[in-house]
Amino acid sequence: MVDKPKLDQVLSNCREYVRSLARLRDVPRDAFLSDPDRVASAKYFFVIAIEACLDAANHIVSSECFRLPSDHADSFRVLAENGVVGEELLPALMAMARFRNRLVHVYWQVDDSLVREYLETRLGDFEAYVAQVARFSRSKPAE
Repeated sequence: MVDKPKLDQVLSNCREYVRSLARLRDVPRDAFLSDPDRVASAKYFFVIAIEACLDAANHIVSSECFRLPSDHADSFRVLAENGVVGEELLPALMAMARFRNRLVHVYWQVDDSLVREYLETRLGDFEAYVAQVARFSRSKPAE
């Protein structure tokens, strides 16, 4: 059974990280790209926002006894297979997991312009994910 307070906290954390990313998105592009501290901050907030999404996914997978995911991206596929998130969001979520892996494991190869592009175009993916997971959580009976 889903631990709703735990899941709510994880989703709340994700929302907060996305708000931080949105503030960085509001910095003009040239000012953002010329400031290594802002770029590094965006990279970190992306990592922890994606980690929060993965934490929520893995909590649901475990509590609902869904199949064991093979990797981070597959965690999102398992949610889609079970109707927690819509199939239309799945490609973005899987790209999110791959982006997290690049930020964590090959951070020296991540182009700062790509980070900026993600700030400008991908924050809505987090919002859609949080909304769909929250809707799933509300549909579950209280403990």
